[in-house]
Amino acid sequence: MKIPDVIQALLLVQIPAAFLFTAVLAQSDSSSVVVAGYNVSAPTGSRVVLQCVSGRMVWTRDSLKDRQRVVHWDLYRPGPDYAMERVADMFSAGDQRIYNGHNQGRVSLSQSAFNDGNFSLVIRDIAISDRGLYSCNLHHHYCHLYETIRIQVNVTKSRRKEQRFWDGQKAVFVVLVGSTVVLPCVNRRSVWTEDGSEEEQQVVHWDRQPPGVRHDRADRLIDLYASGEQRSYGPLFLQRKMNISAESFTQGDFSLAISALQPGDQGLYTCHLHHHYCGLHERRQFQLTVGPAEPQATVAPRALPNQDKEDSKAEAPRVINVILPDQRHHFLLPLGYILTTLLLLAFIVLIIIIITHRRKTKVVEFYPQTSMRSNRGDMATNEFEMDVPEVKTCNQEEKKLDYKNNLLREKVQMSTLPKVIDLDKEMEKVYWK
Repeated sequence: MKIPDVIQALLLVQIPAAFLFTAVLAQSDSSSVVVAGYNVSAPTGSRVVLQCVSGRMVWTRDSLKDRQRVVHWDLYRPGPDYAMERVADMFSAGDQRIYNGHNQGRVSLSQSAFNDGNFSLVIRDIAISDRGLYSCNLHHHYCHLYETIRIQVNVTKSRRKEQRFWDGQKAVFVVLVGSTVVLPCVNRRSVWTEDGSEEEQQVVHWDRQPPGVRHDRADRLIDLYASGEQRSYGPLFLQRKMNISAESFTQGDFSLAISALQPGDQGLYTCHLHHHYCGLHERRQFQLTVGPAEPQATVAPRALPNQDKEDSKAEAPRVINVILPDQRHHFLLPLGYILTTLLLLAFIVLIIIIITHRRKTKVVEFYPQTSMRSNRGDMATNEFEMDVPEVKTCNQEEKKLDYKNNLLREKVQMSTLPKVIDLDKEMEKVYWK
């Protein structure tokens, strides 16, 4: 296998994407990648915000541009220590540092690395102590890019064992002791080799694709550049209802705000993010659906006072709305209260009668003989009273038969009259005796 083929196999590019929903691999730097898809619904007349945020699109002017790009080589030694040590590093300004004094003069990087993209590490007079896993790390702090290439180095004393191969994860170099070896790390992308003007290569634009229209015929809404230039397209009323914050590139927030939504505003909206310097080409899609307007409470209009009396006479009659409570049988409530009170009183009286009756029955059971005697006495008195009138009637009939003359009648009357006793005479009789 040739060295260029190994170099191409070792290039690993990792580009993070914020809010990644659907990832599609890009075939070239100019092709865009759909990283997010949303369904948004809003009522008619409302305001909606289609959020499009990316931290990688934040533009900052750095006075130390030589610190934006850096490459460093690290060595992971085999067991038993498994220690990691920094071998060398270099910034885009061309300054490089060698960390171990033993490597001074025998380990180096090309001074033109950030011009031609060749970041290979050269090791002269290699020794047994140089074996281990080497990693080439490329960092772009402005573009948030991190790329790593790993190479396993083994040292042998036999020229026949010297070889280079790919084990499926990394390149393996078996080199001869005392020889010079070049560990390849090549990346010729413009982001690593050019120090261009970032603000001229950052652009964001919004497109709208109405229902039934192909994506290549979508309407351009807004273009926004890192330099501060902003372009709006379409009718004036459409430009006024759609806007983006003026500090978008400072905050990395390119959200599109749409006010006074109408059914004609629905469709597929796309936010395109292009950072040509960093090789960023992403787009986020929003399927907007506009529903019916929300019902709002109506307020009765107030009549203005009329200054002219004649006009007030000609006014139309006013209508007074009377709102009755939603209770059709509310008149039954007092009647129900009265019936409930009467039933409660009747229940209390019934309880009192039952208690009184029970007490009487208990008294009769406790004095049974006296009650019987009283009953008998009552019966005897009744019989006596019945006999008395009978005797009287008989005597009267007999008297009627015997009273044959007046003399006898007078005697009988005299005998029946009450006897009058003179107490004075009786006392004199007693005294003389």
